[in-house]
Amino acid sequence: MDRLILHCDLNNFYASVECVLNPDLADKYIAVCGSIDDRHGIVLAKNYKAKSMGVKTGETVWEAKQKCPDLVTVRPHGEYYVFYSLRVREIYSRYTDLIEAFGIDECWLDITNCKHSGSPQQIADRIRNEVREQTGLTISVGVACSKVYAKLGSDLKKPDATTVITRENREQVVYPLPVSDLLMIGPKTTNKLFNLGITTIGELANADEQLLKRYFGIVGPQMRNNARGEDNSAVRPNGLERTIKSVGHGTTTRVDTSTLTVAKKVIYTLSEMVATRLRRYHLKASSVHIDLRFNDLTHRSHQCSLTTPTFSAGFIADAAYCLTKQIWNPSKDLPIRTITVSTTKLSGTCDCGEQVSFFEHVSRKQEKIEQTVDSIRHKYGFGSMTRALLLENNSVVDKYCNEEDLLPFRR
Repeated sequence: MDRLILHCDLNNFYASVECVLNPDLADKYIAVCGSIDDRHGIVLAKNYKAKSMGVKTGETVWEAKQKCPDLVTVRPHGEYYVFYSLRVREIYSRYTDLIEAFGIDECWLDITNCKHSGSPQQIADRIRNEVREQTGLTISVGVACSKVYAKLGSDLKKPDATTVITRENREQVVYPLPVSDLLMIGPKTTNKLFNLGITTIGELANADEQLLKRYFGIVGPQMRNNARGEDNSAVRPNGLERTIKSVGHGTTTRVDTSTLTVAKKVIYTLSEMVATRLRRYHLKASSVHIDLRFNDLTHRSHQCSLTTPTFSAGFIADAAYCLTKQIWNPSKDLPIRTITVSTTKLSGTCDCGEQVSFFEHVSRKQEKIEQTVDSIRHKYGFGSMTRALLLENNSVVDKYCNEEDLLPFRR
């Protein structure tokens, strides 16, 4: 028996939440935008009215207002986006335990063994109605036998609609669509497929498997399977996390960074965030990576291995700062616009295979101190303790971010 997969996509999520919070916005041209003063002044989301005027996500506020003079801009309220996302997922959980988030506003649901009776379309429509009535938000739902087709279905009709894709109607509904509409096929892959004469999903579905394998390796046959609706990847049960391969954080500073002193403060702030998340995940890092983006939008990066795996902010920051000095000379190079610190080669905190050394004793002592700081911050707030180095740090926006879920909205 085929699986029954839903893909539920909250329509214009950020903008829709803002309209729920302030109903007076409902009939206006709305864009959720970052702070212009903090150099985050781009469009993060827009409603359908603004979209109809050509407003696009990612463009500057100035560009958006050129297209739509009546545009009303509102700042993001990350805490409310998280609240409504969790509230909607609670509705999903009434139907199945197999829920996989795909961002804050999208989820796959496996309803093969649904807790409620009814056809797949009836179940999808029931979920849509409950979300609308109980939250004031709307969702578009794709119904299919695979995650890729379900995702495609939710994109076909918006807002507040259900699209059912079956093996019987796929040639009419799916095959004529551009190949770029398929999940995980980006611009570069699209161009390569175009060069092979493959422009639609149907052409990809019927392409020669060996040809695809020759040009794309093992990914080629998988793309063909996706185009045919034969993706067998499972919907991950609610709470089952993906393997974390890297933990990082970056920020665009309020003003360009032109001295090592300021760069050091930013790096230590970012390293605090990274280390806190590593400890939350019970992971240690063996490699540190720094990426510097200059004010002409070019960038430079470098990485190094650590002698001992760690989740200490101090050790991560020291390594990142040393890397920065190796690739950036403030007196010769352009000022820095964006700094990103990330860690890789992660291992569990209980993976004890390394040889104990003097340096490891120092590392573990530092880690215990930072774990104690975590406990204090958990009780009194993230900003209750900070390094003396960071007391006068005004370069990073909202540096004391307590909830990881809000990081994308507070940056």
